[in-house]
Amino acid sequence: MISNKSTDVAVIGSGYMGGGMAQVFAMSGYRCLLADASIEIAENSLNRLIEESQNFEAQGLFAKGSTDLIVKNLHVAASIEEASSQATYIAEVVPEMVEIKKDVLTRISASADPHAIIASNTSAIPISKLAAWVDNPVRFLGVHWMNPAPFVPGVELIASPETSEGVLQFVESLITGVGKVTCRVSDVAGFIANRLQFALYREAVSMYEEGSATPEEVDTVVSNTFGFRLAFFGPFAIADMAGLDVYAGAYRSLSEAYGERFSAPQSLIEKTDAGEFGLKTGGGYIGLDVAQKDAIAAYRNRAYAALSQLKKELGPPPGFPTK
Repeated sequence: MISNKSTDVAVIGSGYMGGGMAQVFAMSGYRCLLADASIEIAENSLNRLIEESQNFEAQGLFAKGSTDLIVKNLHVAASIEEASSQATYIAEVVPEMVEIKKDVLTRISASADPHAIIASNTSAIPISKLAAWVDNPVRFLGVHWMNPAPFVPGVELIASPETSEGVLQFVESLITGVGKVTCRVSDVAGFIANRLQFALYREAVSMYEEGSATPEEVDTVVSNTFGFRLAFFGPFAIADMAGLDVYAGAYRSLSEAYGERFSAPQSLIEKTDAGEFGLKTGGGYIGLDVAQKDAIAAYRNRAYAALSQLKKELGPPPGFPTK
C-alpha cells in the first residue's frame, strides 16, 4: 500500500473529472500517471491541464508554483496497463457506462499489483456491482469526487461488503491529505450526493413540464433561497434550525396538493408528536444544543451575509439570463 509522497498514483481517464483529480494529486506532491484510451488523448489532456493550471495561477485560483508541481509530477502513460502496473493507488475515472467500466476495471485488475488499491469514481453505480470485475476486491472501493475536482471539497467514500477496513482507512487518510473532506457513505445507487441531486432535478423538471415554472425561475429561486443555505448547512441541520413542527405543517399542505409522495416522513411525525422540534426544544435529527441557539444564529447570519456579499462581487455567470 502507498505510504509516502514518492508513490505513484494512476488516474485512468483524463477528461475534465479525471484531469482535475490528477492536478490535485500532482499539486500535493504525488507522482501521478495519466492514462486514457490512447496515449494521444492522454498527452492532449496533459497539455490542457498544464495550460489550465497556468490560467488558474494567474487568476489566483491555484497557489503560486502549482504549475511547476504539475509539470514535475504529472506524466502520461502509454496505456491503461502501463499506468496500472506502476501505481499503488489507481483511480478509474471513465464514463458512467457499465460496459466501459467493466472493460477498464478488468484491464486495471489484470495489470495492477495484487495489493494495489483500485478506486472507482462512479457517481451512481453500486460498488458491490463493479467489484465483480476486480480481482482481490478487498482492495476496491468507490471514491467519488465532484466536479470541478480541484475546487469542490467533498469526496464520498463507498465500501462494498468486501472492502477491507484497512484500505478504507488508508484512502480516507490519502484523500483528506490532499485537502478534501471525506464522508463514508452506504453502497446504494447514487450514494448520497447524486441520489439527492437527481431527486431535486426530477422535481424541477416536473415543475417545468407541468407549466408551473420556467427553468430560469426554478434556478433563480433555488440558488437564492434554500440552495443558498445549503452552502453551509445540510437538510437535517436546516430543518432542525427552522423547527420540525414547521416542516410537519408544510408537509400537510404539500400532501394535500401532491398526494402520498409528499407525505411527512414517519420519523418526522414521531419526533413532532413527542414535542421534539429541533433547535427550539433541543434534540431534533442532529441533536443541536438549545443552549447554543444564539451562537448558531450568529454564525448563520455571518455566513449568509458573507455569501450574499460574495455573490454581489462576482455578479451573474457570463451568458446566463438575468432579470
